[in-house]
Formats: sequence, structure tokens, C-alpha cells
Amino acid sequence: QLVESGGGSVQVGGSLRLSCVASVDTIGRYCMGWFRQIPDKEREGVASIDIYGATRYGDSVKGRFTISKDNAENILYLQMNNLKPEDTAMYYCAAETSTFLCAQIATSTGAEFKCWGRGTQVTVS
Repeated sequence: QLVESGGGSVQVGGSLRLSCVASVDTIGRYCMGWFRQIPDKEREGVASIDIYGATRYGDSVKGRFTISKDNAENILYLQMNNLKPEDTAMYYCAAETSTFLCAQIATSTGAEFKCWGRGTQVTVS
């Protein structure tokens, strides 16, 4: 089970840090990803971190967002800086065993990811 938190409303240029707590298994064994979606649009891969700690990002968030994890505490993070209105979306964390999927995050819709949280809303205005 994955539970996201940390969303909210923020001004343009502001920052937020999202958290995703895993309660069933250790996140160190999985490819962990952040996705986002707005109504009537396809889900978008934002960032991923694999079992070795390698990180990858979607083009629209490179240089502004940072994904990290605490394997001991079983928490995944997404630090979001210099937020823009187009970052407004529901953000989801997801887990999958395939390291290959982590490498594909920039073009992924998350269809292959099997474990999902319920999401946390981020609004930038």
C-alpha cells in the first residue's frame, strides 16, 4: 500500500515536497515512480528512482524536481521547486519490480506499474 501526502496550493515559483509512504513492502526492492494527471489528459511520468538509486525525470520537470527515497523509513519523496501553473495536477506514486520501467519514465503513462497510491493534489497559481 502506498499513501501520498504533501500536496497543496502554492504560488508560482514556490516549492512543495511530496511524500509517499509504503506500508507493505520495502521500496528498496522496487522501481518507484511519480506520475501526475489532470482531468481529461493522459497520465504523465514525472520522475523515477530505481533499486540502485539512479534517477530519471520527465523533460518538463528536469532541473526543478528531485526524487529521492529513504529505504530505511520506506518513504519516497518528490521535491518540487520553481513550480509553474502547468505543474497543477494530481500526483501519484507507484511501484513496480522492473528496473527497465524506471528508465522509461519520461515516456511512460504508468500502465505497467501495478501498485499505486490514491494521489495528492498540487495546485499552482
